[in-house]
Amino acid sequence: MSVLNADSTVVIVGAGQAGGEAAAELRRQGFAGRVIILGEEPQPPYKRPPLSKAYLSGAVNEESLYVMQPAQLAKVNIEFRGNTKVIRIDRKAKHLELADGSTQAYDKLVIATGGRARPLPIPGADASNVFLLRTIEDVQKIKALCAPGKRVTIVGGGFIGLEGAAVLVKMGLKVTLLEGLPRVLARVTVPEVSAFFERVHREAGVDLRTGAQLAGFEGNPVTAAVLADGTRIDTDLVVVGIGLIANTELAQAAGLAIDNGIVVDEFGATSDPDIYAAGDCTNHPSRFLGRMVRLESVQNAMEQGRAVARNLLGKNEPYQTVPWFWSDQYDLKLQMVGISGTHDRMVLRGDPASSRNFAVFYLKDGRIIAADTVSRPQEFMFAKKLVAEGAVIDPDKLADESVPMKSLVS
Repeated sequence: MSVLNADSTVVIVGAGQAGGEAAAELRRQGFAGRVIILGEEPQPPYKRPPLSKAYLSGAVNEESLYVMQPAQLAKVNIEFRGNTKVIRIDRKAKHLELADGSTQAYDKLVIATGGRARPLPIPGADASNVFLLRTIEDVQKIKALCAPGKRVTIVGGGFIGLEGAAVLVKMGLKVTLLEGLPRVLARVTVPEVSAFFERVHREAGVDLRTGAQLAGFEGNPVTAAVLADGTRIDTDLVVVGIGLIANTELAQAAGLAIDNGIVVDEFGATSDPDIYAAGDCTNHPSRFLGRMVRLESVQNAMEQGRAVARNLLGKNEPYQTVPWFWSDQYDLKLQMVGISGTHDRMVLRGDPASSRNFAVFYLKDGRIIAADTVSRPQEFMFAKKLVAEGAVIDPDKLADESVPMKSLVS
């Protein structure tokens, strides 16, 4: 196992936020060797969350998405090479084989390959006006077809689909959203929260249909989406947001341990001591959850990227974090902390049926394991502390809005 010094080269494969943060943290920690980021897209590391929100709406430009501007990268001597695809890791020779036939040596390697949008597994999904939403290029193609009065069909009622629907309906498009499950956000929250967001979207003018099984498309370009029950939905474009596939193929071909992601230890190291991994592509041990977990979260990507950089330099800091997520839709901010799936009791603070702000707490064996808040940022900050502590709080006090959240935090 090599030790890094000023003559060492760290190569980061993947130019998302995990890769960008890992590179920046190496420099912040004083590493003086070479830092190289290899990205398949032309852009330097950029933020993906605004793609389905501010960038799609046109509120921000491309450059504002960059984690570090090209001038900043140059200033701290981080080498970024875009349009560069790694096709093989040669662990024995400690070099990468690139698609252009060249090789790149490394002393330490960080795999931050993230994930790719899951394609629709139905006929016609490859039509010219059916789009995934994962990259700057994807959004540029979508925006080119957007105009008031145009009809868009969004497939998927998760964060991406709902965020896209909120933006596009505000831009004047006629939006139909199809979710195959009985409710939106079914994988991440409870029926009360799902019902709230379904109501908000319908009130905004979205034709939101749950339990809608998409069977195929007519035309190329697509002119209609066809449901399993024969319903036709006329459309000018289709936007797909049905989840992520972790990009583990490169690591798997190199013989690294894979299990729902690239398996890493608490320090971010893979089964090869000279190769680390960070971000959406990793399956890491969570002390908070008491199990391995793969998180699709920008917060996890950034924090794990930084932790990996520090551990490459011998800090030996276990990566321990409480997962949290957020979603902006219309004037609403949904913020979630913890993983609520195993809860045995739910406590509502506020009324989602009559208000546009509320909180939900999830308890297991009396302890708070997760919370969702809608447009209550102060309460979310307190909720993060309660979840991190696994606090035991009287449920009646949690539900009572006359009891300040601040008084519940030790």
